[in-house]
Amino acid sequence: MRHDKAATVIELARRMAASAEGLTLDEMVRDLDVGRRTAERIRDAVIALFPATEEVSDYPHKRWRIRGGLSAFEQAPTTVELIELTRAAQGLRAAGEAGRAAALEELERKLKSAMRSTTLNRLAPDLEALVRAETIAIQAGPRPGADEGVLATIRNAVLAQSPLGFTYSRPGAEARRRSVAPCGVMFGRANYLVAADRDSGRIQTFRLDRMSAVEAQDGSAPPPADFDLSVFASQSFGIYQDEIEDVTLRVSSQGAAEAKGWRWHPTQTLEDQADGGVLVRFRASGMRELAWHLFTWGEQVTILGPPRLKAVMAGELAAAQRALKPG
Repeated sequence: MRHDKAATVIELARRMAASAEGLTLDEMVRDLDVGRRTAERIRDAVIALFPATEEVSDYPHKRWRIRGGLSAFEQAPTTVELIELTRAAQGLRAAGEAGRAAALEELERKLKSAMRSTTLNRLAPDLEALVRAETIAIQAGPRPGADEGVLATIRNAVLAQSPLGFTYSRPGAEARRRSVAPCGVMFGRANYLVAADRDSGRIQTFRLDRMSAVEAQDGSAPPPADFDLSVFASQSFGIYQDEIEDVTLRVSSQGAAEAKGWRWHPTQTLEDQADGGVLVRFRASGMRELAWHLFTWGEQVTILGPPRLKAVMAGELAAAQRALKPG
């Protein structure tokens, strides 16, 4: 128990050193998942152990932070943390995200270079063993990729809240020059810029691999004040955004156990059925991506609604059947 308390004190110290504005007592309670009195005792222990801790007034609250960071000894990563960083970089590189992978690999080198040689020597055998014992299963799918220059330009425009100009090309349509207010980037099976139309304010998505001649423009173009990228991303089953609809799927008893362990959507609800099946309900857009996913469930899933999902599924089945015909 005493070791657990010491670990909690170090954890709070790390959080206080990692926060530029500092932590309130309520934030300590939330982050450590403890009661208020316990949080006060842990805070006091941090203050006693780390003289650089300072109290900051942020009316009507008080905040505490540690300026200057912590020493390398207090911040030494564990074997598991290093191997997960390595795996994340490998996963990005395997998915075609060389630029993002390189950023994580450089972070790993910086962490190792800041570690004491004795600590690194102690971790090295375990790291090598885990690298050999674990790998990433590569799944079929698009290699989204993102030009490092394009991504850097987008990020700079987001930070500066400046307009972003680019030429956008779609199959079967004439290339068009666009000027938008960038809101962020969604990474997934394909990488998308999320941006607001500068005239209507409507939120749109643009595939990064279809953008060219990308440049930050003069002026100011902040995202809509009430826009939340996480909320926007959670509306769709995948990434593609269209009309949001109520989806109801019936999973047979043979697939019920797997369906209960599946994360369908952030808004999902599950309802057990008398025959052992389960009803899955959620609100989402992206019916085409959902139809593609439902192919993997075969006869175990029946679409109860919406009608448009049934129509999209029927169209995808018809296209698959045509592709199987000779000639």
